[in-house]
Amino acid sequence: MKPRSKQILVLIAGWSFIRLGIVGLILPFLQGVLFIPLGLIILSSQYAWARLLLMKLRKRFPKIGRVSDESAARATTLWKCFSRQRTKD
Repeated sequence: MKPRSKQILVLIAGWSFIRLGIVGLILPFLQGVLFIPLGLIILSSQYAWARLLLMKLRKRFPKIGRVSDESAARATTLWKCFSRQRTKD
């Protein structure tokens, strides 16, 4: 995947999760609190303000920080496995 297209996909995914999280704060059946940090994690690879906000959230809520780190590690592992499968096919 080209770096520019990967950057665009990361931005679209991150902002989509942020928007979904904001909508989820209003709608009772959607958990917005889960989607906003996920969007911030995705956007932190592109924006310094997202990295700073994540660091503040991790200091305030250390358990959530550990869970997000574990989830990010799992997602990286899955992405590598998925990428290898696509290159083999």
